[in-house]
Amino acid sequence: MVTPVAVVGATGRLGGLVASVVESLDGFELVASLSSRDAVHEAPPSVFGGAAVVVDVTVPALSPAIVEHALASGANVLVGTSGWSLDRLATLRAGLEARPDQGALVVPNFSVGSVLATHLATIAAPWFPSVEIVETHHAGKIDSPSGTAVRTAELIADARREVGPVDAPHVDQRARGQQVASVPIHSLRLPGVKAVQDVLLSGPGETVTIRHDTNDDVAYVAGIRAALSAAVDARGLTVGLGSVLGIGQP
Repeated sequence: MVTPVAVVGATGRLGGLVASVVESLDGFELVASLSSRDAVHEAPPSVFGGAAVVVDVTVPALSPAIVEHALASGANVLVGTSGWSLDRLATLRAGLEARPDQGALVVPNFSVGSVLATHLATIAAPWFPSVEIVETHHAGKIDSPSGTAVRTAELIADARREVGPVDAPHVDQRARGQQVASVPIHSLRLPGVKAVQDVLLSGPGETVTIRHDTNDDVAYVAGIRAALSAAVDARGLTVGLGSVLGIGQP
């Protein structure tokens, strides 16, 4: 059985990679390659070409409407767009309760290494009073902080439920970054960089740094394949590639 897939945002860097993975993957067929500029959310459901899975890799401002439109067409959805906050996820989860035969998989980062680095940070987080995140991306990345950094901060906070929020002095100062779940996040946007995340954990007399550095888009291929396979039979809301791979918390 072949699963028809539509990719929205296929003209972008990540979207083009997803489309090429779909075309090379046994059991999948690319039936629609759409641009984020195509006003997909205003088009009839036929715009998805009868896809059973719609992949959204667009921009944060458009993503929720595209996802809702894809679900209304009867498809399952794989979201690789940043900007899915806890509030947005809660709205999506509630909407899926009325669609028990459908599912959405939201993946902030398709890199297996990134998932592992985040998991290591959650293991270490309860042992250190201070945790901060520095994420660096290419100059063209629209949103900040990155979806990966936000997800990492949320998982760190969850891992620290018994010990409480991290120590983060002087967070009223803008230069101290944006707090997400009590964790300060600092975003850098630089030419010549693809994607780097450093989680710095500090306690009396010592500091641990957990770094993940993406050097090439090939790092995302294995995660895209795994996410596509999982999206076919998804039900309800699943967040994170770790949930698909069995790494860390769901």
